[in-house]
Amino acid sequence: MQPEFIDNKHKDFAHNWVTLSRFLFFCQIFLLAAFILGGCYGMYTHRYKGKPQVAVPENTLYNPVYK
Repeated sequence: MQPEFIDNKHKDFAHNWVTLSRFLFFCQIFLLAAFILGGCYGMYTHRYKGKPQVAVPENTLYNPVYK
């Protein structure tokens, strides 16, 4: 009696280099897009909110005013 042979070559990444390379390519594209979108979101949430109102003493202006 011979042992039963199960062919799993069409289902395994290790035996099909085309499928593996396509899978790795799409993983790289997905990770690149995720990093770009994550970086854009981080820059958006930490963006410059505008000029703050800073109290400047009058004696330090370009034309100082002394008392």
